Amino acid sequence: MYGAVTRLHPVSVTLMRFLLLDRIVTLDPGRRIVTRKALTGAEEYLADHFPSFPVMPGVLMLEAMVQSAGWLVHATHDFRHSLVLLHEAKNVTYRSFVAPGDVLDLEVTARSIDAGRSTFTGVGRCGDEDAVKARLTLIHENLADGDTRLTDRDARMIARNREQFAQLGGPAALGDPQRNQTVSGNEALSA
Repeated sequence: MYGAVTRLHPVSVTLMRFLLLDRIVTLDPGRRIVTRKALTGAEEYLADHFPSFPVMPGVLMLEAMVQSAGWLVHATHDFRHSLVLLHEAKNVTYRSFVAPGDVLDLEVTARSIDAGRSTFTGVGRCGDEDAVKARLTLIHENLADGDTRLTDRDARMIARNREQFAQLGGPAALGDPQRNQTVSGNEALSA
């Protein structure tokens, strides 16, 4: 996907990047990830969505799920790809609101993680209540796949991805076998 873009505009490819996750709770590479987002009233987008009833926009709940799946791909492939992008979201359902003070726990399970494409099922919960569910397909590649002049940019992006992974607690989630047990309900999420 981005290979075609970089062939047309090799210097101008810039990706918007913002983190919608606070931490990685559980990580089992190749299989499953659990992440957490604690929504606060300080989130900038809440001023407009909606002023009298602030809630996390559904598209941002979905983006948080996509980011979770992306971290699972990075951990599985040892950060081999600079880009992990949403290709397709299917069967997306929203069941409840996420408001300031709520914690959105996201559990994403891999159906397949191949060299350049992966598929997942995901669910986001507030307490015991489902907030969002989806099936996701992601693609993963490097900018240099489309233009070898972008190899240095790939290296910088991969280094940044590793730093953000560490800030989110990814290495700690990998190293704690107690956290890597199957989650039933939310008891393991509250750790």
